[in-house]
Amino acid sequence: MEWQRVVREARAAAEELAVAAGKLAKEAFLLDKEIEAKGEYGDIVTEIDRQAEEWIVSGIKKRFPSHRILGEEFGWQGGDDPDWSWMIDPLDGTNNYAIGLPVYAVCITCFYRDEPVLGVIYDSHLERLYVAVKGEGATVNGKQLTIAPQAFKRPTVAWVQGHHVQGDERSLALRQVLEQRCKRVLRLWAPGIAWSLLAQGQIDAMVVYRSGGVDMYAGMLLAREAGAVTVDYEGKAFDGIDPDASLIACHPERLTEIIKLVRT
Repeated sequence: MEWQRVVREARAAAEELAVAAGKLAKEAFLLDKEIEAKGEYGDIVTEIDRQAEEWIVSGIKKRFPSHRILGEEFGWQGGDDPDWSWMIDPLDGTNNYAIGLPVYAVCITCFYRDEPVLGVIYDSHLERLYVAVKGEGATVNGKQLTIAPQAFKRPTVAWVQGHHVQGDERSLALRQVLEQRCKRVLRLWAPGIAWSLLAQGQIDAMVVYRSGGVDMYAGMLLAREAGAVTVDYEGKAFDGIDPDASLIACHPERLTEIIKLVRT
């Protein structure tokens, strides 16, 4: 099929561009950085965010001039093809990067008719390349990923919330329940890394509260293709694009347990 041919070409491009952008960030990791506040909720941006995004967007435009591209730093660019679009987070985990914490990634997602069909996450510091193609599974550095339930009775959960969620009572209550009943709750400030941990079976679940940034969809596709399920807080299948999404992703065997925790 035509869309599958495009995805193959998109995969080659996304892998190349993600690795190049990740190497740019890693090479500058220990250097002094220009850091600016972004928005009113504590987010920041560095010159590396901008340079990496320009590199990735330029590469996509060159190969797919008709595709629309949404970047974390510069918004929509590219062509006007209604079928094909991209979402780019050139430095997922900028707050970590800025303080010298090596937990950051590049996230690239390609959509066909608003459905993610290709997700690429590059763990820049560890040089681990995660790739997921709809219906074809997920890999890390070419090795197949299959999610597996952890042996611990109490789950380890990664928490992700939108930057605009500040003191939200429901958010605070939900996090309190998770902290009390889970083995550990991770707040990595780099969702792409958290999604990759889930896809590898190193954590049990993701709980996302009112977040829908450009970093989310590559990770969600990666987790699904590795065998995770993604549902809303009522247990209904989550798909599509939602800029204010609340969802659960986990191994199918732990779904009832995680839904119960969230609904508590």
